[in-house]
Amino acid sequence: MSISSTNGPIVLIGAGNMGGAMLAGWLRNGVPGSSVVVIDPGPSEAMRTIMADAGARHMTAAPADMVAGVLFLAVKPQAMDAVLPPLKTLVGPKTVVVSVAAGKTLAYLERHLGQAAMVRAMPNTPAMIGRGVTGAYANAGVDAEQKAQVEALLKVSGPVEWVTDEGDIDAVTALSGSGPAYVFYLVECMAEAGRKLGLPADLAMKLARETVSGAGELLHQSPDDASRLRQNVTSPGGTTAAALSVLMAEDGMQPLFDAALAAARRRAEELAG
Repeated sequence: MSISSTNGPIVLIGAGNMGGAMLAGWLRNGVPGSSVVVIDPGPSEAMRTIMADAGARHMTAAPADMVAGVLFLAVKPQAMDAVLPPLKTLVGPKTVVVSVAAGKTLAYLERHLGQAAMVRAMPNTPAMIGRGVTGAYANAGVDAEQKAQVEALLKVSGPVEWVTDEGDIDAVTALSGSGPAYVFYLVECMAEAGRKLGLPADLAMKLARETVSGAGELLHQSPDDASRLRQNVTSPGGTTAAALSVLMAEDGMQPLFDAALAAARRRAEELAG
């Protein structure tokens, strides 16, 4: 399946962190810059250079005479009310709309853009280095060819997992969309705990950072699941077992993560608008 659109240009709305990461991935994976239109009133200088070098067209507003093959919405959910109305003219009978805005439902998008083939997708920030993961949901208007094209566009940043219930996208948002922040905070907590044990703060941070990134790479490369990898490093009666007896207690990490993800999903639902 070609990653390019045959029904019109790929129109990217928003070239910030996520939109910029997707654009860079498309260009690396063979999308001709001439087939991409970026609409953003103020892209960074680095993004301007990427667009210029690739021959992608940059506009500050949607032109009245253009219909998109793929309309890719990469703006924050709080900006959608202002951003969407002028984009309705870009949606034609063969356009597929892809939104990565947390919480914004397909019903919300349809109120602004009209009925169309639509996909809600939730990538995460490791997309910036091609190591993200995306959950996606397609409405009944998305045909097999459009779904394959959208998957090809999303896969430039990592694996794509499709869900069959739109409501599950809010759970995906809570788990993987917001998940990198949880991991970064884990590094902060580990480093602070190391400092309290007497290590210099910079050394504690370096050890925590390298430990988490190395463990993540081991998890990425190993055929074993997370539970088996945990068991492999836990000797009975050893230091790791002592630490896990605290982390895995009834009031340990699991109930905290249960509460945290529930809060994130509630917030995604509140953003639906």
